[in-house]
Amino acid sequence: MTTPSEPGHGRPDPGLSAIMSERRQLVNLAYRLLGSLAEAEDVVQETYARWYAMTRAQQEAIESPGAWLTKVAGRICLDLLRSARVRRESYVGEWVPEPLPDGTEWISGRPGGTVDPADRVTLDESISMAFLVVLEQMTPAERVAFVLHDVFRYPFAEVAEIVGRTPAACRQLASSARRRIRDSQAPAAPAARQSDLVRDFRQAWEAKDIRALVGLLDPGATMIADGGGLVGAALRPIEGGERIARYLVALADKAPGLTILERTVNGQPGLVAQQGGVTVTVAAFDVPGDRIRRIWAVRNPEKLWPWTPGASGQREERRLRHHRAARG
Repeated sequence: MTTPSEPGHGRPDPGLSAIMSERRQLVNLAYRLLGSLAEAEDVVQETYARWYAMTRAQQEAIESPGAWLTKVAGRICLDLLRSARVRRESYVGEWVPEPLPDGTEWISGRPGGTVDPADRVTLDESISMAFLVVLEQMTPAERVAFVLHDVFRYPFAEVAEIVGRTPAACRQLASSARRRIRDSQAPAAPAARQSDLVRDFRQAWEAKDIRALVGLLDPGATMIADGGGLVGAALRPIEGGERIARYLVALADKAPGLTILERTVNGQPGLVAQQGGVTVTVAAFDVPGDRIRRIWAVRNPEKLWPWTPGASGQREERRLRHHRAARG
């Protein structure tokens, strides 16, 4: 296939659109593997940097650039997953995957408040918060094998090249991952029922009605908050419907003027809390039946950049500062 011209030729790059058309697929893959859109974007950027670091002859020798990009991105993600456990040992409090808004609600720091469609993650059941949390419990090899094969339908022969194991071993990894999913997830309630419960929950929270909140929560419900040590958040899971209800009401008492909005979070009904127009919390829910079983409340501002105007620019500034500090 034709590939991008080398710089300085003064003519259009005929292969650029073909190579860049893989971007959305790569972002979708990396987000599911890492649970972080910020890290997924970094992975895709590094993947393209490696492509353009090759000579034109090397690029032309690659039969399928899309497969090459996927292989490189998958390996980078695998390396990050292997180091993530070490990094998260020093993370303050609980770690929750980065929440995603619906494409129509996505806020960006770009002029006009728009986002490149190629940067959006496709919202389906494989990025529900409940699903991503289970993925976090898998070994890096299990997660990569399962996501590549079961979600993206890559054959095990190709998965094996990324994971560095035999196709038979990758088949076993995916099978083990499937069991984890099966054992930890109950079928979700119909979307309409989820929406009704989340709406009732918002109204009860706004009214600071502990009794109503308790009635909407499973008695054994669990709430996990992620502040990352940057904002106030419970450092351990809060267990029990009544304890969760009292905690939420106490939060509302400490935050006058809090606005709670119904929004799509990772493809499912969720809530967004704003103060002074700034998103301070994004809550995702697990609703397997007639009551809410789990709540994930993300408060870490570094994970809320798609939800707040200007936050993506601030995130980029922080990344540059961290990069300069790392280089000394």
